[in-house]
Amino acid sequence: MITARAAASFDPLGRSVAAARAFVRDTLQGWGFADIVDDAVVLTSELVTNAVVHAGTRAEVLCLRAEDGVRVEVADRYPERELPLRHPGERPYADPDRESGRGLMLCAALATRWGVEYTATHKHVWFRIDLPDRPVGTRSAGPVVPDRLLPLADSRVRVAVLQVDAGDCVSAWNEDAEHVFGYAAEKVVGRPLAELAAWPQTPGTGTGIAEALRLSRWEGSYGIRGADGRVIPVYASHLRVRDAHGEPSIVCLLVHDDERALLQTPVRVPVSDQLSEPRPADPFEVFIGSPAPDDLDGLLQRTVERARDMLEADAAFLLLATDDETELEVRATTGLPSTRQRFARVPVEAGTNRYGSARMPAVHDDLAAVPGAVPLLESTGMRSVVTVPLKVEGRLTGSLGVAAEVPGRYSNEEALRLQFAADRIALAVESARLGELERLRRGSLSFLVEASDLLAGTLDRDQTLALMAQMTVPTLATWCAVYTIADQSSDPFLSYVLHEDEERIDGLKELLSRVSPPEPVRGAGARPWHETALAVGGETVILPLLARNRVIGLLTLGKPSEEHFRQEILELAEDLSRRAALALDNARLYSERTAISRSLQRSLLPPGSPAIPGMEVEVIYRAAGEGNEVGGDFYDVFPIRDGAYGFAIGDVCGTGPEAAAVTGLARHALRLLAREGLGGPAVLERLNAAILDEGARSRFLTLLYGELHPQPDGSALMKVVCAGHPLPLRLRPNGEVVPAADPQPLLGVIEDLDLYEQTVTLDAGDVLLCVTDGVTERREGTRMLGDDGLAEVLTTCTGLTAGAVAARVLRAVERFAAEPASDDMAILALRVPQQREGD
Repeated sequence: MITARAAASFDPLGRSVAAARAFVRDTLQGWGFADIVDDAVVLTSELVTNAVVHAGTRAEVLCLRAEDGVRVEVADRYPERELPLRHPGERPYADPDRESGRGLMLCAALATRWGVEYTATHKHVWFRIDLPDRPVGTRSAGPVVPDRLLPLADSRVRVAVLQVDAGDCVSAWNEDAEHVFGYAAEKVVGRPLAELAAWPQTPGTGTGIAEALRLSRWEGSYGIRGADGRVIPVYASHLRVRDAHGEPSIVCLLVHDDERALLQTPVRVPVSDQLSEPRPADPFEVFIGSPAPDDLDGLLQRTVERARDMLEADAAFLLLATDDETELEVRATTGLPSTRQRFARVPVEAGTNRYGSARMPAVHDDLAAVPGAVPLLESTGMRSVVTVPLKVEGRLTGSLGVAAEVPGRYSNEEALRLQFAADRIALAVESARLGELERLRRGSLSFLVEASDLLAGTLDRDQTLALMAQMTVPTLATWCAVYTIADQSSDPFLSYVLHEDEERIDGLKELLSRVSPPEPVRGAGARPWHETALAVGGETVILPLLARNRVIGLLTLGKPSEEHFRQEILELAEDLSRRAALALDNARLYSERTAISRSLQRSLLPPGSPAIPGMEVEVIYRAAGEGNEVGGDFYDVFPIRDGAYGFAIGDVCGTGPEAAAVTGLARHALRLLAREGLGGPAVLERLNAAILDEGARSRFLTLLYGELHPQPDGSALMKVVCAGHPLPLRLRPNGEVVPAADPQPLLGVIEDLDLYEQTVTLDAGDVLLCVTDGVTERREGTRMLGDDGLAEVLTTCTGLTAGAVAARVLRAVERFAAEPASDDMAILALRVPQQREGD
């Protein structure tokens, strides 16, 4: 049964893919379907890309909510396409090496059901994703148990109570919260909770803090950064409420994580189960307890706590094996220093005998007699230890160990008991680990899709550096530093630093500046950077930024001393570094090309305009676009001989190097020919021949060329030739605007030109306005400024100086349309000033 629907249409543009992802994400999160958002966004991204990029049609996205899942439909207007069929000897359509069929391959992998439907005008691809089954926590009564089995708590139990308003800021902070975290209420109230919370940020493995605060009820573990800067693990229960005015807020109850039993909600046992015959005890539940945690971290933490209690140990630890079974990664500990926690790694084979291998049970009576036998316990004060392997179908999946501070504590009997418990939980742990990896994989895919989209959206180097850091912090690391390398002979330069705590950025930058930059090694993958251990502390890794077979920089990621990087996070960071390196190199190439184009553009324009006696001269030039293409518009004002000055304004067809060549040819040829004493028609005829001599590289050219001769009476004699260019306009002091020349053929098209020169006398107060077609062809929809519109603007310039006339024309052109100009503009204004009385 459909309970809600949402629909949107997207134009066949590249940015529509990101808009479609945002639409589906916002819709599903608004419906409370956070568990399936990542999969739905990935599938939508692929299907909309097929529609708007490959098919080139509009995409229509429809989201349908049901009680147990969601259905998303993507339709395009290209019904001729059919499902790709597999022919003998060909690859199947679901082949990741082929460009086509990837969307359907993802549907088959991620969706519960999917299909393709055709109509006369549309093709529909739909998929359905069901909601995962989750038990609902409710109130229940537990059995009577002996006191020794009751959960531990401090003699003075403190429950921190805080209230968060609709803007996710703390609005209330009780006395217990002050005692537990060290902040006075006035220091916290008004700050966003996200600033205090050390939320699990691994992509795809949990709900974010913003999403959790939107849920009606939430329970789980995270950390609160105390006043001393350390992260305090807590177990929290959130309840979303509303006041008498209907304003929502969130009441949060927090206790130390090892006192989670105070807040943890047990699963209700159905009445039918209570009345039925008791079932045989499950050995797994006997060890772990019922209900078992439904997340991997909770299951592992419960396991080490039960193992410690079972053997009355001082500490316990659980490590999971990497895929190649060469290393073990610390995933849960109890009773050990914080530096031994979370994702530190030790080798599987630590020695040559059976006691040095994690593949076999081992009992060490006294670690002082065998230093290095258990690297994890070095310098912890533990003397005796027993470790047992976790195996599934003969494959090593982990290691479970308990330790005591006194020697000789354990014997083979304790090892057998611990091995029995490990055998009971191994399959459950492996199943939970695989589930976490699958969620991480899906979340990573969504993360990389978003990262690629953001990096592709800019060609600015500084913005690319900022995006690289912002995508890694705090999602992948606590802090990040980006080093760039200008060329192969240069040392890495610290270009950008970011820390999840903004107040520590300057201090981190200063510390890194004291350390020699890392060596730019070409080898792929993350490598540790030990030089920062003393200066910065914690774990630091370096990933090379490789683009086009060259190391262009280094991405440095760091975590505090009590945390370590997971291998999955490092692999995700490596994928991100490859995309970021290519984006950074593209930004570098774009910047270099822009600088070259701007330098070339400047070289094609005159260095300055000469002062013409008795005349006001003003030139305004505006290049369109982002500066990466050399335009074809140009102008020039230059002396020819005593008492004679030349001026020109022209427009070469097209842009780029070919247009730049013709522009340079025209400007320099005009000066040379004019100074040889040739008249206007002869100058342009020889220039026309020179352009045609360029052959296939030639471009046609519109050009207005004239000569000015200031007269003793204050007027100016002007001789002008207009070869296919917008006509010059003459403004008289009475406001009359008339063309100052007749149109003639443009240059670079035909060989035999019959051009003629027109003579005009500019009297005192007259203005001559010359522009390129970027001014007259300024558009807003179907409207165009045109020659008439330019003349209307010029009529309002009576009595203005040449500079004021040019500025008013430019302002009118810019205001004519809201969009930026798409063509270069050149404006040349010449004015004969009026004589003042007494001059």
